[in-house]
Amino acid sequence: VQLQASGGGLVQAGGSLRLSCAASPGTFSRHGSGWFRQAPGKERELVAAISRGGGSTKYADSVKGRFTISKDNAKNTMYLQMDSLKPEDSAVYYCSARPNSILSAAYTSGYSYWGQGTQVTVSS
Repeated sequence: VQLQASGGGLVQAGGSLRLSCAASPGTFSRHGSGWFRQAPGKERELVAAISRGGGSTKYADSVKGRFTISKDNAKNTMYLQMDSLKPEDSAVYYCSARPNSILSAAYTSGYSYWGQGTQVTVSS
């Protein structure tokens, strides 16, 4: 499994960014997946997760209503639409896939495939 995140950058508070995660063929149809982030001096945290089937999602409380996770299995790509960005959203964002995922579950743990991160910086 190979994952590659892109789309990060510098944006003003209140702005939007869309992250993309390109994966090797079949990754997102076989595995649950999600986006994580890690800010300096902080632990990596789950931002959003989506089930293998795409019908279930979970979000960290801090991003609910502002971020949307989605994926296109045919394009082997997962997305994270980030709106109303805040300075506290600044972090390196990682995409990840979770083996042994059932079709309908969006998981918060058990991720073992990781892409390289993409930096998101939100200025105040």
